[in-house]
Amino acid sequence: MNWTPLDLTVRIGCSIAYETSVPTPVLFVLRPSLEGKVLVIQEKLSFGIGLPSYEFQDTHGNITYRSMLMPGRNEIRHDALVAVSPLADGRDVQGAIVPVGQLSPDLLRYTLPSRYCDSDKLLSFAWNHFGQITNGLPRVQAISDWVHHNIEYRFGSGRADLSAFDVIERRYGVCRDLAHAAIALCRAFNLPARYVTGHLPDIGYVDPGSPMDFHAYFEVYLGREWFTFDPRYNVPRIGRVKLAHGSDAVDGAFATIYGEANLTYFEVWAYQVNPQQVSVGDPVDLSKRLDGSETIRLS
Repeated sequence: MNWTPLDLTVRIGCSIAYETSVPTPVLFVLRPSLEGKVLVIQEKLSFGIGLPSYEFQDTHGNITYRSMLMPGRNEIRHDALVAVSPLADGRDVQGAIVPVGQLSPDLLRYTLPSRYCDSDKLLSFAWNHFGQITNGLPRVQAISDWVHHNIEYRFGSGRADLSAFDVIERRYGVCRDLAHAAIALCRAFNLPARYVTGHLPDIGYVDPGSPMDFHAYFEVYLGREWFTFDPRYNVPRIGRVKLAHGSDAVDGAFATIYGEANLTYFEVWAYQVNPQQVSVGDPVDLSKRLDGSETIRLS
């Protein structure tokens, strides 16, 4: 893997509140992934009135916190300044595609059907649409292109019960639905593909005006490393801050609650800043953002 400079600074974070009437166990995945190509400059994570929380790595290597929501209002806040590369998502695949029979054991799970990526239901569809395309980067790009052009992105249309098969049938969804569809189609060809969730600032792109949120996309193992694809935008982007990856959205949820709790407040931010002017804990002030336009400005 080539080294890249980390010349830009992005502020990422979220402020979330839950209300519950009884102590409720919860898992949070909010901190940047250890696999991400970023450097955390400053960071603060707080769990409000929750019981003392402890950190562990789940089976996919994601930084996870186990905590307890207590009766009343629980406020969770994560805020960080992260150095990122000015380079966009790479496409320089080195080496041949590894046949499924030679994949390492840790990669095999990403070739199999999962709860939301039901590739077994899409085998005929996948081969009819993409079977004639060269395996590897050309096929993955064709899949991402197809999902981008044929599944409409509709803000707020997501549902927790929709699988890739369902999304392809109804032809619209949110970013997680588009990622699930592309992952399932890749797995139909035994290509290791995994779901990714994280932050995506608008570096080099005009702010679309929609509320900031966590973003979902996917990675495919090609040659000797994982490559990023994003059917929501379908162009290489700058400044991704990865939080988690896994088989599908079950593994990438920012919160997994074991009981009943009402989400009463939700705010997410991801925007480029000057680290000399902005610190963790400052009010979120979008007037200080450096992104949101086609011009890429150094931090």
